Amino acid sequence: VNISILIVAVVIFLLVIHHNFLSLSDFLRRELSDPSPLGLQPIDFIPAAPQRLTDEGSDKEISVVIAASDERLGGAIAAMNSIYQHTRSNVVFHIVTLNDTVDHLRMWLRSPPLKNMRYRILDFDPRVLEGKVQVDPQKADTFKPLTFARFYLPSLVPHAEKVIYVDDDVIVQDDIVELYNTPLKPGHAAAFSDDCDSTSSKVAVRGAGNQYNYIGFLDYKKETIRKLAMKANTCSFNPGVFVANLTEWKLQNITKQLEKWMALNVVEELYSKTLAGSITTPPLLIVFYKQHSSIDPMWNVRHLGSSAGKRYSPQFLKAAKLLHWNGHFKPWGRTASYAEVWEKWYVPDPTGKFNLIRRHSEAYEAK
Repeated sequence: VNISILIVAVVIFLLVIHHNFLSLSDFLRRELSDPSPLGLQPIDFIPAAPQRLTDEGSDKEISVVIAASDERLGGAIAAMNSIYQHTRSNVVFHIVTLNDTVDHLRMWLRSPPLKNMRYRILDFDPRVLEGKVQVDPQKADTFKPLTFARFYLPSLVPHAEKVIYVDDDVIVQDDIVELYNTPLKPGHAAAFSDDCDSTSSKVAVRGAGNQYNYIGFLDYKKETIRKLAMKANTCSFNPGVFVANLTEWKLQNITKQLEKWMALNVVEELYSKTLAGSITTPPLLIVFYKQHSSIDPMWNVRHLGSSAGKRYSPQFLKAAKLLHWNGHFKPWGRTASYAEVWEKWYVPDPTGKFNLIRRHSEAYEAK
């Protein structure tokens, strides 16, 4: 009798395990087969944390989102390398790119300085922008769909509660975990560097227009803008570096709000013509009007690309936690200010393709 009871118990136990295994397999199949929304498809993912992190027991995952277009791929590589080399935290890069850039990016990421980085590559489908961005047929080459990747953060990093977004023209000089730990006020979905408070705004930027105020980005002659009752002299912020609380982002449906203003601009042309080409900042300024927290200004020291001249002292440059070459003169063009700082973190392109792009950039800037 005891043996019979034991056999029955074993059989029941094995049936339970088998049922759980089938359920797990079915769940995993669904997870792997379900496409990501909005055309954001995961391509690569390296899940293993570097040994130096596991040895120290640092398992908190810091998600960093960066867009990587083919013609600026060297910038994204240098930015990621500077972040990786300055942190001992478990940073995971979510690299958003277009399908024709994936092979080039994957090869570059195999370079020795980068081989232990954790990353995920996402293919961005420009069709998600149809009806939301008006592209001038004569200037189609200047349209950069990846600049809108930051609008879709919850889809890019669906399981994260908090992420950092950085542009590809930055170099980080301190541990990015400090930026990640920026406190956000209750109800705020993001923290930006305000232009009026920024150390970068202490030096005038020639040809930048009214860059530090809302009127520099929005057309206050339009009734739709006036009805928002946003003061024209309100300090703007820079969306090239920010921290996002994705729980709040999803609760407030920030992505849908941004898409609403993008679509309205196509119909009503709500953006100011003062800052030519600025089509990503205006909807962010509207949605986050007086509804965002602030990051430390030293975590977005910018305008290094506004001219080829020097604007900061060596001491200040060294103290900056993040350098941002926003503006026309990118550091990979060599004519920008402080290109030597950027060069320290640049990893040579194994294909040599980016070297040709750099030479073309230098020739263009020399004209």
